[in-house]
Amino acid sequence: MLKEGMELIDAHFKNEGISRRDAIKMFGTSGAAMLMASGATTEANASSSAVKAKILIIGGGLAGMSTAARFTNSLENPDITVVEPGDLATSYQPGQTLVGGGIWDKSELVYKTDDFVPNGVTLIKEKAVEFDPDNNTVKTSGGQTLKYDYMVVAAGLKLDFARIEGLGIESTITTTGDHSAVSKVVGKNGIASIYFQEGSKDTWIQMQKFIADAKSGKKVKGIFTHPNTPIKCGGAPKKIMYLTDARLREAGARENADLTFYPNGSKMFGVKEYHDAITNQFEARDMKWNFRHNLVAVDPVKKIATFNRHWNEKGAWDEDLEEYSIIPRSEKVERPYDFLHITPPMKAAEEIANSPIGSSKGWVPVNKESLQHIKYKNVFALGDIAAVPMGKTGGSARKQYKVVVDNIISMMEGKELTSAYAGYTVCPLVTSIGTVMLAEFDWTKKPTPSFPLDPTQERWIWWLLKVYALKPMTQYGMLSGRA
Repeated sequence: MLKEGMELIDAHFKNEGISRRDAIKMFGTSGAAMLMASGATTEANASSSAVKAKILIIGGGLAGMSTAARFTNSLENPDITVVEPGDLATSYQPGQTLVGGGIWDKSELVYKTDDFVPNGVTLIKEKAVEFDPDNNTVKTSGGQTLKYDYMVVAAGLKLDFARIEGLGIESTITTTGDHSAVSKVVGKNGIASIYFQEGSKDTWIQMQKFIADAKSGKKVKGIFTHPNTPIKCGGAPKKIMYLTDARLREAGARENADLTFYPNGSKMFGVKEYHDAITNQFEARDMKWNFRHNLVAVDPVKKIATFNRHWNEKGAWDEDLEEYSIIPRSEKVERPYDFLHITPPMKAAEEIANSPIGSSKGWVPVNKESLQHIKYKNVFALGDIAAVPMGKTGGSARKQYKVVVDNIISMMEGKELTSAYAGYTVCPLVTSIGTVMLAEFDWTKKPTPSFPLDPTQERWIWWLLKVYALKPMTQYGMLSGRA
């Protein structure tokens, strides 16, 4: 299936007037493996550094293991330890949207951390619980004290369903792991969330019930939320809404369903061109939206979602500033639902947020280009835990981990830090079963397409990329440290 998909991608590029050679150049090193449809990775670094240091990586997910792999490729004598308690930390999280839409099975995105530990890397299956960056040590849940010369924090984030009243959830969870407490309510009675593995499977079950009700002639309401915190994959709340719309149309039941998006913010997307494109797509599909609504409570029995609706009003004239004051206003509003997709609030793990390497907002504060900690120069962070603008996607981590490795090796060699992260982020925004808008951008908040194609257009070619190519690019490219 992968080979056939790659051949379709290759043929489509030819139809667009783009040669395979040019496509590979535009995709970079990972594109070679993808477009050649071989699953092979590119060659290791031409030269390795002989410098030595003890490197500790906190987190063994995609960002952490990719970093470990690149270090092993780049150092002649690597001394690398990864602290990761989760057996499934490297599972393919972007695929959870496809599971929620009934396109993939959950088994297609679950794979074991042990299978992706680079040769020579020590994996400690415990949790980092105490950080002492002044003495370069970390304590683990098993009582070990680990010393390091350099530390990379790639611990991801936590899903904070507990912040939503009425769900009866008391603790945070990670995307993989034990979800039993959350699954008692999320995944039942029309409530769904693709943001954790078990939830993605249950989303498809709840969606099918919703569609069956609409097909029976019942008028149904679907609600999709986006919280007031930073989240991983900011496009995912809209992706699952697009897929719900597509499945309803497929069943011939779309006219009986009302679909509404309730984001906390005031835009569909932080980049104007993509915001405009999404707004047009919503209008064409008769999908509604209400900005400045933050989900604060759910009544699973009555099926009512409560939002904090907020806005600003013009106040009194300020003679000194010569401008009107701005008065924030808010009110609670209740909305009935038959299907409720929750994008939960998200946060940094407490043991990191409350440690010396954390910050008042929880995320690890780093220079957004070098990814070096603003206070502790031998500490770096990347991925979801890093306090950088617009960086909580796998596409961001793919750029970031190379910067971190290159800069740490430069420090080890006594050189200046020259590698810089430019803020690149990519969101393959699924817009239907068969089309994707490939939203690429950076800190300029302007589209930065890799191909000479209008990035605001939904395309079948990007669907093939999403469904067939990105997972093997991750497995055989990033997690080998070469893509």
